[in-house]
Amino acid sequence: MKTLLNRLINQESISSEEAKNVLVNISAGQYNQSQIASFLTVYMMRSITLDELRGFRDALLELCIPVDLNDYNTIDLCGTGGDGKDTFNISTLSSFVTAGAEVHVTKHGNYGVSSACGSSNVMEHLGIKFTNDIDFLKRSIDKAGICVLHAPLFHPAMKNVAPIRKELGVKTFFNMLGPMVNPAFPKNQMVGVFNLELLRLYGYLYQETDKNYAVVHALDGYDEISLTGKTKVISNNSETLFEPYELGVELVEQSAIFGGNTVKEAAKLFIKIINGNGSKAQNNVVCANAGLAIATAKQISHKQGFELAKESLLGGKAKTALNQLIELSK
Repeated sequence: MKTLLNRLINQESISSEEAKNVLVNISAGQYNQSQIASFLTVYMMRSITLDELRGFRDALLELCIPVDLNDYNTIDLCGTGGDGKDTFNISTLSSFVTAGAEVHVTKHGNYGVSSACGSSNVMEHLGIKFTNDIDFLKRSIDKAGICVLHAPLFHPAMKNVAPIRKELGVKTFFNMLGPMVNPAFPKNQMVGVFNLELLRLYGYLYQETDKNYAVVHALDGYDEISLTGKTKVISNNSETLFEPYELGVELVEQSAIFGGNTVKEAAKLFIKIINGNGSKAQNNVVCANAGLAIATAKQISHKQGFELAKESLLGGKAKTALNQLIELSK
């Protein structure tokens, strides 16, 4: 580890194999906490390379507890987090809207590290059960159209890292990895990332897969379609600059999509929006993201996906999906 740290501090890069081995060794408890913290810190001060990101991803996928849900042709909607914007739980709400539009969702998520409330925080608060029991996960998809894959239950190898990430309290390269290491290996993916550099890296890595994908970054810094300005979108066959008018909606103010400072506030807002009582701006942002996910899975236009998303949210289908998942969790 000392040799690797020196190389990284000197702005050298490491190979995919070396990156993979580091995470395997971390999972095996071969390094102390100071070494792990130093390793994470180095990546906050220098850019990650494509080979390094590929190696870290491969390690976590190899070490995870896989769950076979291939029969359902699912999608995951997941942001990297780490954008420092403290929005409401847009991708989690969008996941239920997507499920309500009859697109099966395997939602990979975790507790917030660099934000007030991660997807797992809000879902746990609402009474959703976290498990890696395959029968429960299949039942969830059958009944609610969505199942929740709480990351720590599927990535036990990362137990040595979790407390350090929590103590650091800032984004690390694990934020970059989260969306890439869904243990259900979904065939469809909509991912939001926190900067343009990572958008490009994700684009390259997803080109190597057989997934249907859309990777997004709002140019004013959000790891999702924020409707506060233009959004760069990379998908299987295009790279576009999306603008809100394309969906027939107006620009929104940043203050309109703020999510509050506590889990309780975030959950209250979540319920308000999924009940159909959100503001126009909140509803449009959720449906713009869910719409792109629906479009990615169904291979239709974003505008068509957006209309299906609005029907799901405002017609109560998203709420039904949430209620069914809560009921199953009892």
